[in-house]
Amino acid sequence: MRTHIAADAESYSKPIPDILSIIKDSYNELRPAERQVADVVLADVTFAVDASNAEIAKRAEVSEPTVTRFCRSIGCDGVRDFKLKLAQSVVVGRLYLAPGEPMPPTTDGSPLWSVVFGEARNALAEVERGVDPADILKAADLVAGAKQVVIFGLGGSSTALAQETQNRLFRYGVAAISHSDPYVLKMTAATLKPNDLVIAISGTGRTREVIEVVELAKHYRAKTIGITAPDSELASICDIKLTVEIPEYPDPLKPTASRYAFLLIIDLLSTAVGYRLDPSARETLRRIKYTVLAHRKGKVLEPLGD
Repeated sequence: MRTHIAADAESYSKPIPDILSIIKDSYNELRPAERQVADVVLADVTFAVDASNAEIAKRAEVSEPTVTRFCRSIGCDGVRDFKLKLAQSVVVGRLYLAPGEPMPPTTDGSPLWSVVFGEARNALAEVERGVDPADILKAADLVAGAKQVVIFGLGGSSTALAQETQNRLFRYGVAAISHSDPYVLKMTAATLKPNDLVIAISGTGRTREVIEVVELAKHYRAKTIGITAPDSELASICDIKLTVEIPEYPDPLKPTASRYAFLLIIDLLSTAVGYRLDPSARETLRRIKYTVLAHRKGKVLEPLGD
């Protein structure tokens, strides 16, 4: 890709719309000749970014003014404006624009069977290699000694992980609650006191809202634990860092593997908290199990509360 186009795209002053979606959504509204231009662009986005107006027109078998009309039909000021927006779309979504290599067939009919299991195993092994047990025990001491534990997480994975952390801790008798609304996060952080604890979860460690509420919590002298990526901004400001680096598989259709790693960290932490609070944790668990079995029949050795 030509560097001047990419550089211009990065410095584009306004929020850049998803031009590829605009082309696809407005395709049926275009004139037949403009659709030919759209077909060329969608078939080879990299070519369209690098090519001249004349080269695009030649491949689409239309006139150069038609290419200009196409650009204006999809809301661009002209060819240059179109290319700036298109270049940004390529930067953001290159992995999603072209099909990946076909996976070899398997006997069970699931081509990604080994990939998904392999990535999960790799994530768990990375936690075992990279997380210091001493840090888990230090974090457990903070949780066990806190008046309340507030878990923050934003986005799909981190929100679910925050809820799971609450689910793992409350059954030991820990006063734990999770939040995922940015405004509630900030308001909650403003209520914290020195004997409170924040567990902040972020896969990248760059989520601005989470970083800001951790800074606010520290301002009010609450302790903080970060479950996040190493060497990230979030990790740098937390009192205890439980971090792991999980490279993502380059296939965008496969679920992210890092959540296995973070779930394992949460399980390690919660188990350490359970042993730290024993025997009060056992009594809380017994009461929960007694209540559940009284509500619906089952076996003692079943998932607690499921």
